[in-house]
Amino acid sequence: MAFAITQTCCNDASCVSVCPVNCIHPTPDEPDFGTTEMLYVDPRTCIDCGACADACPVDAIFPADSLLGPMRAYADINAAYYADQEPVDVLGLAPNFHAWGPPTFDRRIPSDFAPLDVAVVGTGPAGMYAVEDLLLHTGSRVTLIDRLPVAGGLVRYGVAPDHPSTKKIGETFARFHDHPRVKLRLGVEVGRDVSVDDLAERYDAVIYAVGASSARRLGIAGEDLPGSLAATTVVAWYNGHPDVAADAVDLSAERVVVVGTGNVALDVARILTADPAALAGTEISPEALSRLRTSKVREVVLLARRGPESAAYTRPELLALTQREDVDLVVDSHDPRIAETIDAAAPGDKAALLRDLARETVDWSAPPRHGKRRIVLRFHSAPEAITGDSQVRGLRVGGGTEIAAGQVIRAVGYRGTPVPGLPFDEQTGTIPNEGGRVRPGTYVVGWIKRGPSGGIGANRACAAETVGSLLDEAVAGRLPARKRQGRKAALLGRRRGG
Repeated sequence: MAFAITQTCCNDASCVSVCPVNCIHPTPDEPDFGTTEMLYVDPRTCIDCGACADACPVDAIFPADSLLGPMRAYADINAAYYADQEPVDVLGLAPNFHAWGPPTFDRRIPSDFAPLDVAVVGTGPAGMYAVEDLLLHTGSRVTLIDRLPVAGGLVRYGVAPDHPSTKKIGETFARFHDHPRVKLRLGVEVGRDVSVDDLAERYDAVIYAVGASSARRLGIAGEDLPGSLAATTVVAWYNGHPDVAADAVDLSAERVVVVGTGNVALDVARILTADPAALAGTEISPEALSRLRTSKVREVVLLARRGPESAAYTRPELLALTQREDVDLVVDSHDPRIAETIDAAAPGDKAALLRDLARETVDWSAPPRHGKRRIVLRFHSAPEAITGDSQVRGLRVGGGTEIAAGQVIRAVGYRGTPVPGLPFDEQTGTIPNEGGRVRPGTYVVGWIKRGPSGGIGANRACAAETVGSLLDEAVAGRLPARKRQGRKAALLGRRRGG
């Protein structure tokens, strides 16, 4: 029986490289890589060796015949990706009918290439993929720098606590923290404890992997009222981020509106409606868990500007939400286009997953009903204003409808913030670069490089490009000479962390 990839796929292609029969696609050199929601095992080609399951850093791969309950759907999801492909063997017996591409060698590093001293600022996935690349393919010595007292970045503080398999990739990264060619410096902030110029003078190259930690704004009236929060704050709150107070999220309102339908919006809705007992064994912040136990939230509304065919969440995340038994999931049928789109959706479309959900024209002036908590999906509703005098009282959407709510959470995307001493593009929220190169000796990787797109695994290819740019300049002799070498340990050592 073939293996199948499931919901928690991180798309980093660790499984692709170990498959002996080329049955996992799209591969990093194929056009669909980076655009599909997950990777897929071809059941007709899989030889059931299990190498992919052993290599998967997030425990997303299982024998298809072992999948139970909601996970059974992934056997069909994997097979459906290959439904229109045929084996090249006329008898259909070839175990490997996917063509192998020719070997490529994108990097040419001289055998006498001298080890580099590289600083990597940021210990999230982007930074750690860059560290992995440097350690495995060069003799570089790496200093890992993070402004927070705990390493992990997005994996530690951005992944929802009820996704423990996804968080497991942090163990893969953490093994490099104790590597003999790595020094870890925590609690060191660029711009406060050390400057960009200081690092440039002390290292052959510096890679900035500082992510996109701020939130995009809606640009509507009432956005700054008490009770209006960015999803970045809520995510940081339930993950125990040291920058966010334990009482940052008020759970006294019965109805909460989340503007946005991306995976982060689904994460927030899921946590706010979860049974606290189910979260007790996770890495959720103890303070957040305590407040969830006394929460008055009965209903979370997920608000989308466009229709169900264009929602930003991925199919695996929506599928998991539709299969929850402790929460009612409802589609607000206020617009006839919504039902038409859902009913006409093809089997592989996101909208098709909503077909069996209850539909209701909700009276938004009334308080949420009691009983089961519920999540309401409201499409074709652009936010126009957050209403209230000294506190959020509702959200006005197109058509004059006002949704009565005590809290509005803005989940419309992340945005990078400037690093003092480096250029910054205010429009895109990124540091301008070419293939990760900002200037000789200075590089970027991850969301601060390309904008807030792509999940954890997308950073592997992103890091490979950045490290490639760095090595090209090093081999060509274009890295600037270091000016001060002896003081770097003293400069960063006073804030050394474990």
